[in-house]
Amino acid sequence: MGLSRTIFNNPTEFIRLHQPENPVLFFAPSVAQAAARRFLRGFPGLVTYAVKSNPGEEMVENLAAAGIRGFDCASPFEIDLIRDLVPDAAIHYHNPVRSRAEIAHAVAKNVKSYSVDSRSELVKLIALVPAKGCEISVRFKLPVGGAAYNFGAKFGATAELAVDLLKTVAGAGYIPSLTFHPGTQCTDPEAWATYIRKAAEIASEAGVKIARLNVGGGFPNHRLSAVMPDYDAIFAAIGRTADEAFGEGRPALVCEPGRALCGDAFTLVARIKAIRDDAHVFLNDGVYGSLNEMPQIGMIDRLQVISPEGVLRTGDPSPRITFGPTCDSVDRLPGEMAFPVDAEEGDFVVLHGMGSYSVVTNSRFNGFGELQMATVLSLAI
Repeated sequence: MGLSRTIFNNPTEFIRLHQPENPVLFFAPSVAQAAARRFLRGFPGLVTYAVKSNPGEEMVENLAAAGIRGFDCASPFEIDLIRDLVPDAAIHYHNPVRSRAEIAHAVAKNVKSYSVDSRSELVKLIALVPAKGCEISVRFKLPVGGAAYNFGAKFGATAELAVDLLKTVAGAGYIPSLTFHPGTQCTDPEAWATYIRKAAEIASEAGVKIARLNVGGGFPNHRLSAVMPDYDAIFAAIGRTADEAFGEGRPALVCEPGRALCGDAFTLVARIKAIRDDAHVFLNDGVYGSLNEMPQIGMIDRLQVISPEGVLRTGDPSPRITFGPTCDSVDRLPGEMAFPVDAEEGDFVVLHGMGSYSVVTNSRFNGFGELQMATVLSLAI
């Protein structure tokens, strides 16, 4: 799967010309670069891209072209990808659990920043990562709401454990830092503020002056028509709270947005395979394909339907149970999708904001999942 060499004006032009039978993911480089510049202008610190959200070469290269020089990697594959595409980039290996072979690989690739949330993993880092010039960020968690799902269910030390880990990091001669993740698709600036205040308490209790505070990812992309992410409010809350909590000793700030940089740069176009007895809609993409994360965080409602001729369907919305193409009953999208009443079999369903966790989670289960990519100047229909 790769980008088409031809650049189209918009998805409608491609659909009229090619009538694709399989799903197509449209990429607008201008949108990706604009998202990067927004963070570089607004966030009061270093911006690093969470590669796992969309590791496409076209995405990484466009972010680098816009000025992104930091990347949050979670595997040796991602580390190698960034070293190949952006050789001079700063790489943060912030998957808190790694094998010894994976740590050794990162060291060989000159990775200087690691995260940790447990004593056992810190023992491995100290044994394998040279202390000189290397940073270890202790990741902690809190019971904070405001996100689509809680990243603390898998990763993050308690505040008490974080104090002990931070002391050990500093005592072993590493650059001591703290990090957290407020949860995916987080829209509440107060979530970041709460974490930052706790970070100051952890550092104070440990008696350690931290060099950096990584405020994680969680920055949302535009998934719901009625909810436009307010990045300025989030950036302001982060900067203001860090000043208040740390005072003159405020650490350097780092963030690691994923979906906020890639999410809105892609639009998915799927096709209606069938409308069964005027009740159920079957698409040629589903939860085993590019719509894999929808059952976890909810369906995107930025939806349009166009005819094979490229004409926008404008009928009143009619909620329909919607299934993917596989012969598996699990392949159902959450809730009901609001299709125009004049939607027909063979029409194309346009879902905006589909750049994150779509390409990487797409599988070929049941023989479906073939996904084409095309470049467009604009994602507007």
